[in-house]
Amino acid sequence: MNQPSARRERGEAMFQQVFGREPRPGSYPEFLQITVDHLFGEIWTRPHLSVEERELVALTAVALARTDWELRGHIGAALHLGMSREKIVEVIIQLAYYGGWPVTNNGLRVAQEVFAELDGATGKEADHDR
Repeated sequence: MNQPSARRERGEAMFQQVFGREPRPGSYPEFLQITVDHLFGEIWTRPHLSVEERELVALTAVALARTDWELRGHIGAALHLGMSREKIVEVIIQLAYYGGWPVTNNGLRVAQEVFAELDGATGKEADHDR
């Protein structure tokens, strides 16, 4: 079994790689610790899938679950990992057949909001090549 401190270090490093920032404790710091230690320290560091592939899986899962807050975070993570806006949109569009049109409509709306916020934060007009 992995030592807790090694797992924590791997988890924090993976979280930083995926989201481009340190984990921020919210209302439930114990749950964040579980997330960092187990999800990012054990699951995201397993072999056979790249970090980018894992992010596409996570993006798909949260879009299908219609969890807007998590979807916003994973759209940001996908962009941080170098995925283009077109690729993110294409993943969401493909979900229409697997999760239904409402899932895709919701996902596209959230993506559009995230892209608009980023464009506003950077002072750029819509740039779909990012």
